[in-house]
Amino acid sequence: MRVLAAMSGGVDSAVAAARAVAAGHDVTGVHLALARNPQTYRTGARGCCTLEDSRDARRAADVIGIPFYVWDMADRFHEDVVDDFVAEYAAGRTPNPCLRCNEKIKFAAVLDRAVALGFDAVVTGHHARLGPDGLLRRSVDVAKDQSYVLAVLTREQLDRSIFPLGDSTKAQVRAEAAERGLAVADKPDSHDICFIADGDTRGFLAGRLGEAPGDVVDASTGAVVGSHTGAYAYTVGQRRGLHLDRPAPDGRPRYVLSITPKTNTVTVGPAEALEVSEVRAERPVWTGGPRPDAPVECEVQLRAHGDVVPATVALDGATLHAELRRPVRGVAAGQAVVAYRPDPAGDVVLGSATITG
Repeated sequence: MRVLAAMSGGVDSAVAAARAVAAGHDVTGVHLALARNPQTYRTGARGCCTLEDSRDARRAADVIGIPFYVWDMADRFHEDVVDDFVAEYAAGRTPNPCLRCNEKIKFAAVLDRAVALGFDAVVTGHHARLGPDGLLRRSVDVAKDQSYVLAVLTREQLDRSIFPLGDSTKAQVRAEAAERGLAVADKPDSHDICFIADGDTRGFLAGRLGEAPGDVVDASTGAVVGSHTGAYAYTVGQRRGLHLDRPAPDGRPRYVLSITPKTNTVTVGPAEALEVSEVRAERPVWTGGPRPDAPVECEVQLRAHGDVVPATVALDGATLHAELRRPVRGVAAGQAVVAYRPDPAGDVVLGSATITG
């Protein structure tokens, strides 16, 4: 099979490409140039898709012995990921840019181009499993599992995807990279958001949305208890950095309960007010079998590294509704709800949707 290996410059994608070669595939490596101005993106050990990463990917391809190319996806990345990130915060939601990058770039733009060029599938270094049954499952390395950010993929995209690392732990991947002579064997994992060079999300958003002063309001009393320079700088469940003018009457900490862009208001209150037992979401993608006509008993995950909660999930047209078996705090619009079916061979991804409330 002729496959395209997406090589980010890290250890995971390098080993994934090497395993694809070992499996007998005809492999070509490609690195995605995503930055219009590479100097504005993270560099060094915490980099992702930078010039340094491009060089690391090329060296890995040389060691593996496969052709290597760089594809310029900067404009598409800026429009579909960076602009979306800013727009979502402006609308009072909390987006996951890695999830959007998988959906719009790595498994849409890249896969479409790969198929047009005659490739059969795309290989990536994601820690997830995709077995002969075509079902997406969690990685054996639960701490590194990335099935959550892959749950947005359609059935057609999964059918043209290969995830060679799902049956290995990260420690095993690094050991294999060293055995293969790959210089990235000890390269640290990338962290934070690649297009925010200094890690200051609030400053990044302020530079694009400008200052927009508004009130911080107590949910129980309706009193103005503080001010802000931009509601986009807050997310549901946030406790630190609120800079309130007066403490709660009972002296307990306050948390962000909601953001209302229309009135430019941030509402705060006690931790228990964050608890939700129902979640609604839009744009569902269902890949774990036929789209269900009746409610499904399953488990749901509401953040990339969040707890798993038993739930009943139902689909109604373009809406997914999840009734949680126990309340969860800090559920933020813009994140994904991912439904899993527990399975001894690895929890199966049933589907996902974007949380609206």
